[in-house]
Amino acid sequence: MRNIDVQRITDEVKRLCMEANYNIPQDVMDVLRRAQAKEESPAGKEVLRQIIENAQIAQKERVPICQDTGFAVFFIELGQDVHIEGGYVEDAINEGVREGYREGYLRKSIDRDPVLHRVNTGDNTPAVIHLRVVPGEKLRIVFAPKGGGSENMSTVKMMKPADGIEGIKDFVVDWVKKAGGNPCPPGIVGVGIGGTFEKCALLAKEAAILPIGLKNPDPEYAKVEEELLERINGTGIGPMGLGGRVTALAVHIKTHPCHIASLPLAINIQCHAARHKEVVI
Repeated sequence: MRNIDVQRITDEVKRLCMEANYNIPQDVMDVLRRAQAKEESPAGKEVLRQIIENAQIAQKERVPICQDTGFAVFFIELGQDVHIEGGYVEDAINEGVREGYREGYLRKSIDRDPVLHRVNTGDNTPAVIHLRVVPGEKLRIVFAPKGGGSENMSTVKMMKPADGIEGIKDFVVDWVKKAGGNPCPPGIVGVGIGGTFEKCALLAKEAAILPIGLKNPDPEYAKVEEELLERINGTGIGPMGLGGRVTALAVHIKTHPCHIASLPLAINIQCHAARHKEVVI
């Protein structure tokens, strides 16, 4: 059994909140540069130049890449041989968010009540925490701040099994067309297939933060990812919706077994500021 003090968790979460909002991951920067080189539209090419320049300034000056510093979303893998000392893990995470967003001068965007009393909590808490118990004695924390613009362009569709893969592909492309420039393209299209109503949505969000270039381990699904990326980039939406050949940087698919009567499908689009950071304690 390995002991981890909650203060260590709070400190790491605080750091992740700031670092994720100041720094675009290297895989994203690399693909943005490749996208700028191949973009045919002058407007799209200029938008990509500005996106890259903005990311460089944010990293150098340690300021947010985007004014929308996102809902604090966490994916936690807690080793079954880990014992958390000194408090509750969710409290420790929320305290880290509170401190990180305050000290990092990050915008607080969370309303206490979704409908009747839309009053800002003032510290960007509570976070959304997805916790999974895994083998081992380590604690893995993945932080993915999710902006409202791209999150609003998410959807869940309870497809019919008879719709099959062609129906799924058509729905994904049509949804990206409908989203247009709203999710601040070019971004990453996360697709979750299978499970249940809520499981497919979680799969889509997990897919949206996978490393760019990481293909689905199933060759058939990897081929679907490639086809979807080609079709999406053929829509002409382009960077920030101003037209061009680069609407998506990647399409990632995650799947899960499902009921014989069901075919759940979820789409979660990540904007060009595909922010996420992780730490293993």
